[in-house]
Amino acid sequence: MTRPVGPLRLGVNIDHVATVRNARGGDTPDPLRAARIAEIAGADGITAHLREDRRHISDADIEGLMKVLNVPLNFEMAATDEMQAIALRHKPHAVCIVPEKREERTTEGGLEVAREENRLAHFIAPLRDAGCRVSIFIAADERQIEAAHRIGAQVIELHSGAYCDAHHEGRFEDRDRELEAMRQMSTFAHDLGLEVHVGHGLTYETVKPVATFPEVMELNIGHFLIGEAIFRGLDPAIREMRRLMDEAREATAA
Repeated sequence: MTRPVGPLRLGVNIDHVATVRNARGGDTPDPLRAARIAEIAGADGITAHLREDRRHISDADIEGLMKVLNVPLNFEMAATDEMQAIALRHKPHAVCIVPEKREERTTEGGLEVAREENRLAHFIAPLRDAGCRVSIFIAADERQIEAAHRIGAQVIELHSGAYCDAHHEGRFEDRDRELEAMRQMSTFAHDLGLEVHVGHGLTYETVKPVATFPEVMELNIGHFLIGEAIFRGLDPAIREMRRLMDEAREATAA
């Protein structure tokens, strides 16, 4: 299949604006305000993960985002009946199915699709019928990508956490190995007809190599941008990420 080297979309995850709000209680900082700033700064979409324990994003946040956003909402959720019902009520542009453990601080790995293929196929069918684009958050693993394709997902999001962790810990051989795995699996998924996204742990230091993958159409970045916003503001933090992504993409297309 022809390799797409076009504009690379940026999805900004606003979960940790809600984390800060919930640590104190009350209404501030407001995730909806963060989403509006992200739109102005160049985000192509907003990502929000409604966890089962509501540790950051709340049901009211999702309702508010659906009302105010001018860019698509990527609704991250576990594969539970409760979350399916919420997604079917709101019908966001995209639904990303992620693994979820109550004890984890953040999503620790990709979804195990191959072991739960039949259940997940039945789970995502109503979401697709409702008009949601269904994405599966998985490791850069051929077996999981094939399973995601078989169950009818339109998109996969490759978990970039291992690559980013290796870079920031100075394990550069491991970093390069993880990066090459993502590169190969991006090509593999694209050749199956899947749209490829990447997300988790990306920073200014790690984004450019991933942005050069021609098959990758979207990066979802959150925690780093919210942290960087403390020092430089959310708008400039996002604009700098946008600049680095575009710079890498343009060099690839040249």
